[in-house]
Amino acid sequence: MNIENAQEAVDDWIKEHGVRYFNELTNMAQLTEEVGEVARIIARRYGEQSEKESDKAKDLGEELADVMFVVLCLANQTGINLQEAFDKKLDIKTKRDKDRHKNNKKLQ
Repeated sequence: MNIENAQEAVDDWIKEHGVRYFNELTNMAQLTEEVGEVARIIARRYGEQSEKESDKAKDLGEELADVMFVVLCLANQTGINLQEAFDKKLDIKTKRDKDRHKNNKKLQ
């Protein structure tokens, strides 16, 4: 599924199950909450914090998908074609950074 299809799938789901989109500020708060859940897993599972027993069953993929869902909602409700925006950003990064990381001694 490409990003454009994902945006359509989210829009269809909202129309069928969600009644309507939450407003943009509510979705921004939700995005922050979901990113926080991802950060908690990463900090405890891969960082230096110890993982609580209650966190061990948390699924990082599911939490990342929650982030993606809210980002797609925000794109839909603000009229952003995220596929186009992503493709453009990847092109910009490729032109700007094509040799930057290869030449970074810290990464070698």
